[in-house]
Amino acid sequence: MFQSFQETARPEQGPPRLAALREELAREGLDGVIVPRADAHQGEYVAPHDDRLAWLTGFTGSAGYCVALTGEAGVFVDGRYRVQVKAQVASEFTPVDWPETGLAEWIVAKLPEGGTVGIDPWLFPVAQMRGLEEKLGKVALRRVDNLVDRIWHDQPAPPLGAVFAQPVELAGEAHGDKIARLARGLGSAAACVITLPDSIAWLLNIRGTDIPRNPVPHGFAILHAGGRVTLFMDARKLEGLGDHLGPEVEIAPPARFLEALGTLEGPVQIDPASCPVAVADALEGREITEAPDPCLLPKACKNAAELDGTRAAHLRDGAAMVRFLAWLDRQPPGSLTETGVVTALENFRRATNALRDISFETIAGTGPNGAIVHYRVTENTDRTVEAGQLLLVDSGGQYVDGTTDITRTVPVGEVGDEERANFTRVLKGMIALSRLRFPEGLAGRDIDVLARAALWEAGLDYGHGTGHGVGAYLSVHEGPARIARTGTVPFAPGMILSNEPGFYREGAYGIRIENLIAVEPAPPLPGQVVPKMLRFETLTWVPIDRRLIVTDQLSRPERDWLDGYHAQVLARIGPLVEGEDADWLERACAPL
Repeated sequence: MFQSFQETARPEQGPPRLAALREELAREGLDGVIVPRADAHQGEYVAPHDDRLAWLTGFTGSAGYCVALTGEAGVFVDGRYRVQVKAQVASEFTPVDWPETGLAEWIVAKLPEGGTVGIDPWLFPVAQMRGLEEKLGKVALRRVDNLVDRIWHDQPAPPLGAVFAQPVELAGEAHGDKIARLARGLGSAAACVITLPDSIAWLLNIRGTDIPRNPVPHGFAILHAGGRVTLFMDARKLEGLGDHLGPEVEIAPPARFLEALGTLEGPVQIDPASCPVAVADALEGREITEAPDPCLLPKACKNAAELDGTRAAHLRDGAAMVRFLAWLDRQPPGSLTETGVVTALENFRRATNALRDISFETIAGTGPNGAIVHYRVTENTDRTVEAGQLLLVDSGGQYVDGTTDITRTVPVGEVGDEERANFTRVLKGMIALSRLRFPEGLAGRDIDVLARAALWEAGLDYGHGTGHGVGAYLSVHEGPARIARTGTVPFAPGMILSNEPGFYREGAYGIRIENLIAVEPAPPLPGQVVPKMLRFETLTWVPIDRRLIVTDQLSRPERDWLDGYHAQVLARIGPLVEGEDADWLERACAPL
């Protein structure tokens, strides 16, 4: 099993660790310290060595902060984790709704007379540090060695996972060509610092095993305007890759990274959104230019080979999902637990003989656990899948040719009218995005409303974004584009995004429906006056449970879209399954 059901943190562990941290504050003469869920590479996911926020507080979500002051400790979480954090942290920690309440605003309210708060300069990007300093007023920030590391006596070692090549047939472009292309785009900069693990993996056509569920290696890189890269990575991770990396890539020990920054000549480009403060400090005195990580947009806009690989991965994954859903329907209510659901689904994906890993910890929440947006089932939280409940399953696979992410919500026996009505509202939002044609130049903030409109009409909403970018055998969460109120990066052909509206009734049930979609040019219409329009290609082919749909709530175009979608599912996945699974699929794809 890739997934474990062990508890990785417990609420009762937090208070003594907080007390030990406060002793370190006293030794340093600090009034507080900010502990982010972050590492020196500034990727979204962290290795066990860097999971300091969970170790300190018990909160295991993928984003958040703890601001530990001498008298109070706030745990800052976004809308995905408002329910989860209540169950995971002890009373000594105060959950704080973030970003509605910012770190700086909270700190100033707690330290109105001023004070000094410590930060580890490796764990904060330049732009965030800047923003904090602007808002903190009398409160000062001081760079310190990591205080959590001082008291975490059994801290896991930094990862040392093997690195391997991604074949150019799947990458679609040789890494030497990528290096040359991006180097030409540096403008006046003589070099560019890259810290994001998935950027380095994409640029060099390599993949790694340093982060669970995400095939990326830890390292730092300097892209030189002359068309070469210095890669700061432990050579033990790169055994056998010399021929692949070639003469364009020089390998250097990570310990020499800061020293090498000090020897660079000419302007150096950094991305303030991801470059750690420690790197900017090492460049002090040199001319620095600021621009987005040059890999972000090219990585997001998949080429033809990456799109073809992703389509193939989704067909394989779709067949595994159909076998799973058909099997699930055959199990009597009360005969399964959430861990049994997760185990079965992973086994169906493993049976493809192509699964490299799951793309994130499978979310399988029944009843009230479904209302925990990023729920991870453990031995202690495992619930029986009972009749009359909804079961939300959000999962994905990592295949060498693509990354998948899909959510389906299914009924266990008969469920209530409220659940069916709200499922249909969520479905309307998902269909609205799937059918959309829109002018080139729009971003996620321009279309997010369409996924929520049917919910808003009933006074309902959900506390997470509608869609995130997805990599090509890379991170399941990928920037820079997203479908959300905060999505400002215009959509471009080749971008892969999730389309996943939802609704959650705390203590009762959760609903989410998710397909992956790819941005593509829309063919012109007769009389069209908009110069260029885009649309979304559907990548995910798995039935949406018709038993939860209130047909009268759907318009004729919505019904036509769903019937057409199910016809495509049957045509694409039908040849890949057989026997009772094929029979189930035919019933599941019947027209409304």
